[in-house]
Amino acid sequence: MAGGGFAAAAGSGVEFEAKITPIVILSCIMAATGGLMFGYDVGISGGVTSMQPFLKKFFPAVYRRTNDTNLNSNYCKYDNQGLQLFTSSLYLAGLTATFFASYTTRKLGRRLTMLMAGVFFLVGVAFNAAAQDLAMLIIGRILLGCGVGFANQAVPLFLSEIAPTRIRGGLNILFQLNVTIGILFANLVNYGTDKIKGGWGWRVSLGLAGVPALLLFFGALLVTDTPNSLIERGKLEEGKAVLRKIRGTDNIEPEFLELVEASRVAKLVKHPFRNLLQRRNRPQLVIAIALQIFQQFTGINAIMFYAPVLFNTLGFGGNASLYSAVVIGAVNVVSTLVSIYSVDKVGRRLLLLEAGVQMFLSQVVIAVILGIKVKDHSDNLAHGYAIFVVVMVCTFVSSFAWSWGPLGWLIPSESFPLETRSAGQSVTVCVNLLFTFVIAQAFLSMLCHLKYAIFLFFSAWVLLMSFLVFFLLPETKNIPIEEMTERVWKRHWFWKRFMDDDEYVGIEINGSDAKKNGHA
Repeated sequence: MAGGGFAAAAGSGVEFEAKITPIVILSCIMAATGGLMFGYDVGISGGVTSMQPFLKKFFPAVYRRTNDTNLNSNYCKYDNQGLQLFTSSLYLAGLTATFFASYTTRKLGRRLTMLMAGVFFLVGVAFNAAAQDLAMLIIGRILLGCGVGFANQAVPLFLSEIAPTRIRGGLNILFQLNVTIGILFANLVNYGTDKIKGGWGWRVSLGLAGVPALLLFFGALLVTDTPNSLIERGKLEEGKAVLRKIRGTDNIEPEFLELVEASRVAKLVKHPFRNLLQRRNRPQLVIAIALQIFQQFTGINAIMFYAPVLFNTLGFGGNASLYSAVVIGAVNVVSTLVSIYSVDKVGRRLLLLEAGVQMFLSQVVIAVILGIKVKDHSDNLAHGYAIFVVVMVCTFVSSFAWSWGPLGWLIPSESFPLETRSAGQSVTVCVNLLFTFVIAQAFLSMLCHLKYAIFLFFSAWVLLMSFLVFFLLPETKNIPIEEMTERVWKRHWFWKRFMDDDEYVGIEINGSDAKKNGHA
């Protein structure tokens, strides 16, 4: 599998030699299984919440409403805060857990943090599969959320740091590819378990989350930590040995010295979260936060969480709605493969801008069709229109899957300097999960009140975020991760003004401010 060597130019003109080694590919595949668990959790919740036995046991009010033809309102029959809490509690827990994960990622390493995520996942799965009441169900979801917080903190950093520069984008997107595979796997499981007689199919759906949880746990046992993390923790010789192993060459001295220097600067920072707020770190922070907010306000998770419920709302039968969700999941996976192939060739910006046009148009078309054809108490969406809605949803999902889905995680993970990378990733995950929670908790209520206009709401956000990308997002493809400040942010027409004071940077050392020359 090893390919020919290639060089990634550093800011000083030194080139880092690196081969595409089997250990790098295998390590990235193993680590990226954290995305598999995240995707399965996203996909499974929408399916089980459309299963009648599950609703009858845990959400009887929703069960009665969905079966009462006298008050059956297409857009409001699933509007229930408890049902939304089942989905969204995972993301609220993940939001909290990511702050602890930031500490473990920096002090204990990326690998151990992934291992801890696997443990959280396994315990949470056990609670969910054996749940006897709503409290047990929510506790399981909270434990899964802790796993999501730890995995989403560690995995993107691990992938960005271990990958050679030229294929960093593609390998990092393995995380998002696994998210989409997890969603597809969940939809297929839901489609199968919905047919189980006896009303216990939902337990199988929730219990099979143990498969990706085990993959992440054993994957974390097998991989080695990144050279960046080992050097940052003072393990220089071990870091150098790992660097030599993953790069497939003995000519690693230039990259090793750059990592040592980045680590030296990082160790001066005793309060990385406070340092993150400094003026020179503001561009990366603003872009990272904006990408997470906008990623959720594309409306993608609203569709993925509740795809079966959404299609039931539009008049599809129960089996037909789960089948449609499977189709969407498959489109998601295939389209993410497009991103892996193209992200390091055409760049991040072009993918985001093209997808903005595609997402905007598809959501407007969906809104128009639903506005004309689906009334609050209409029985069914005509077969031809129903298929067209699925096609438009797939068009939307495909464009998201090769743009905002993977790049929302990739760009922040490669933008921050080492001294604030863990803190920056923590803020990235926190903001992502916060707004995932907001959308998950509010979507069914928004669907009830806005009806078809919910797609116009999301399309307006897509338009806004496309303008932000066009004017404010710099291109980061093929730039060594420790050279981002010099070669990207300092040269951007807008963000360079925040870098003017980089020569003398205020670093907080042992609780006091000290002035440090940028190269001292």
